[in-house]
Amino acid sequence: MGKAFKERTVLPFLVLLSTLVVGVALANALAVLAAAQLLGVHVHGSDVSRAALVCLFSAPMLWLFGVSPLRRVSLEDRIRDTERERSLIAEAERQQFRARVHRAMEMVDDEDAAIDVVARSLAVAAQGAPVELLLADSSRAHFRVAVTAGHDGASPGCDVDSPTSCPAARRAQTSVFASSDDLDACPHLRGRPGGACSAVCVPVTVMGKPMGVVHATGPDGEPPSREDVAVLETVASVAGSKITLLRAMARTQLQAATDPLTGLLNRRMFENRARELLADQSNTVVAMGDLDQFKMLNDTHGHDSGDRALRLFAQSLRSCLRPEDLACRYGGEEFVVLLPRCSVSHAVGVLERVQEQLVLSLTQGEVPRFTVSFGVAEAGPDDTLEGVIRAADGALLQAKANGRNRIVAVPGASVDGAALARAD
Repeated sequence: MGKAFKERTVLPFLVLLSTLVVGVALANALAVLAAAQLLGVHVHGSDVSRAALVCLFSAPMLWLFGVSPLRRVSLEDRIRDTERERSLIAEAERQQFRARVHRAMEMVDDEDAAIDVVARSLAVAAQGAPVELLLADSSRAHFRVAVTAGHDGASPGCDVDSPTSCPAARRAQTSVFASSDDLDACPHLRGRPGGACSAVCVPVTVMGKPMGVVHATGPDGEPPSREDVAVLETVASVAGSKITLLRAMARTQLQAATDPLTGLLNRRMFENRARELLADQSNTVVAMGDLDQFKMLNDTHGHDSGDRALRLFAQSLRSCLRPEDLACRYGGEEFVVLLPRCSVSHAVGVLERVQEQLVLSLTQGEVPRFTVSFGVAEAGPDDTLEGVIRAADGALLQAKANGRNRIVAVPGASVDGAALARAD
């Protein structure tokens, strides 16, 4: 019965029943008086008095117990229906907005494009309020401001620098603060140049791990509504899922394209990209490098030292190359470098800097001393990648025969490298 009253199913019936009883009593009284007058029947004073009293008290009781409760119930029902309709409309708008953000995210293929979608989504969601997306790097150790939206480029200006420093990210739940002056407000809200403010912080999480936070501010004492918070949560949820997916795909592609020990391109990826460059570029130079007497280093100092030597050489190589140059661990201790838009003489100068950088890196004493030899060949307009690599490999064999720690360019001009140690 309590549940029935709560759901408004029994109360209207009882109100209607009481109204019917009172209405019947009133109608009977009026009918008696009317019949007496029409029929000329003498009505005693007591009967008239009773009828008058019935009429006198029945009218307000009919209003009190009949009309008024029904009006109140009807009004409450209208209010409840209006609120429900407003809630359904807001939910439909959120779902539509979420679908639009999803569709926009489906069309991006890198993280920069995804962040651009987030920026446009936040501009719509925040409706001009200062809002920003703080995003962690791949290590999840540091935050950076990835997106700022608001009137005139205004930024909330949160100074949190890592997921571990953000209360919302640590708790992995949305935090709403009515005033930055409140006792339990986030400490990063206090002391801002604009003074006290309200704020909402929506964590960007995937599988429970914090990856960022959507942070918006507003006037002090006027926190965002539940609808506004729900829209920001939609953006945070979609952004977190998409950016995490893109990063996972990038890691997978990187692992498939690189050598796990040195971080350089693996042979398959190098050959694919090198063929594209040879087809599109002129003045391309290919160099084949080999660590001198690497087997002796392995046998004398162990494979761990050999691995450190390979990593150290790869670092020296990367530090001297341009972004468009390709470097590959071709196999074992052999490396191949492709330099587009480069002459042979310039390539020899680059490889000399690699040898010099290797000398500087070896002074730290973490790896036994070793040297490297290079063979250099220029690709002709009709040469294949395999043919140029064979020519560079032939020049490398000549460098080894000339005493190692050398750079030999086809058709045979030799350039001395930095004299580390002369091999027999």
